[in-house]
Amino acid sequence: MSDRLLLLDTASLYFRAYFGIPDSITAPDGRPVNAVRGLLDFVSRLVTDREPDRVVCCWDDDWRPAWRVELLPSYKAHRVVEEQSAAPDVEETPDPLRAQVPVIVEALDLLGVPIVGAAEHEADDVIGTLATVWPGPVDIVTGDRDLFQLVDDDAQVRVLYTARGVGNLEVVDAAWVRARYGVEPQQYADFAVMRGDPSDGLPGVSGIGDKTAARLLTAHGDLGGILRAAARGEGPAGKQARRLSEAGDYLTVAPRVVRVVRDLVLGSPDEPVDGRIGSWDAAAAAAFAAFAAEHGLGGSAERVVAALTPLRR
Repeated sequence: MSDRLLLLDTASLYFRAYFGIPDSITAPDGRPVNAVRGLLDFVSRLVTDREPDRVVCCWDDDWRPAWRVELLPSYKAHRVVEEQSAAPDVEETPDPLRAQVPVIVEALDLLGVPIVGAAEHEADDVIGTLATVWPGPVDIVTGDRDLFQLVDDDAQVRVLYTARGVGNLEVVDAAWVRARYGVEPQQYADFAVMRGDPSDGLPGVSGIGDKTAARLLTAHGDLGGILRAAARGEGPAGKQARRLSEAGDYLTVAPRVVRVVRDLVLGSPDEPVDGRIGSWDAAAAAAFAAFAAEHGLGGSAERVVAALTPLRR
């Protein structure tokens, strides 16, 4: 199979849509639908511009998995809704956006776009698994730098990075990662562990920033190599060696938190995850048209239907 697969980090995209499009965009009953319309426009533009054969909207069934929190309690802790006693943790999300998420799910279902999540795992892990097992080219659309670790030129896996907007994507391949960070994609997770990332609650190693992390990885290959060299007195010395030693507990657990899971069991033998867009008949078209009218999706609905039509089989 050589079909090109487009993997969407769905939450990343609908958050971007919500904050990038005025909430004055509403349904006939006054409910905001800016995130819904924005996401549908993102899908239509990505499919039109990138011409994939298959599409999967990857989902956070658990945006802050307990097993990652158990390893590193600070993981995404700053994003948890305060005074939230119920489990699992609830991510801090503007109320108008939270109300639109079920509408997004229904829109994608009616359009026949596969939504794939996995219990106790994030969308990143779904993306990591599908990118690893897919036999053809893979484009990953995300604003999450952690997914740079999946870039693989030989396997034709690249990231379409949304930092500058969906209309101005940065195509991230191995050369891009090397030029930006001075490491290989397979070193990126260890790079992120040492450098830290406040947006994910990763404290990093005090005194080790991008340049130092890249230099150490270039010299010693990976985090394990760095720590072994330091223990032998053949690698980092002085303050760096002391700081790595002081961060020993963190460095023991953080790599597992940061590394994307690549071996989830997704789908089933009877219903494998293949990224096919669902069939489209008169009844499906009528159901989506009624839904679009109810929610005032206007041209966004028309554009996404037109964009997905060539992918239906």
